[in-house]
Amino acid sequence: MAPPVRKLALTVHVTSSVGWLGAVAAVLVLAVAGMSSGDALTVRGAYLAMELVGWFVLVPLALASLLSGLVQSLGTVWGLFRHYWVLLKLLITVLATAVLLMYMETLGVLADVAAGPADQLELLRTPSVVLHASAALLLLLVVTILAVYKPRGRTRYGRRNHERTSVSPS
Repeated sequence: MAPPVRKLALTVHVTSSVGWLGAVAAVLVLAVAGMSSGDALTVRGAYLAMELVGWFVLVPLALASLLSGLVQSLGTVWGLFRHYWVLLKLLITVLATAVLLMYMETLGVLADVAAGPADQLELLRTPSVVLHASAALLLLLVVTILAVYKPRGRTRYGRRNHERTSVSPS
């Protein structure tokens, strides 16, 4: 990749990844408020907001992070299969995105309950959203740490490729 394109791809990746992390933190705050508040309006608002944030912030940022990460890995020296940390980031990102997409149905059901009769609001007092958001936050922090520290360790493919391309002394 040409340097300007590489920098653009990196900017998109970092921005979408950090945005995803921040949006998950916001959903965690909403989930705690929705689960613990005694005020019906707060509970309703929290669950309705979580569904909106999910569809219009979390899902787009997760997909953007995944796609831009693929572009970054395939278009730079890090490669997709050369280093364990890149593979682990990919695996975690794919897993987190898949769980998010599946969990959006649950958030939709919870938002429907929140929009319904007040006598059903007790159904929302479940730790499910708090647990999912906490796990997502933890996973995204692990991905961030991997991206910053880039722990050593090449895959078998990466070692072979490195040996093939490195200059051997004569």
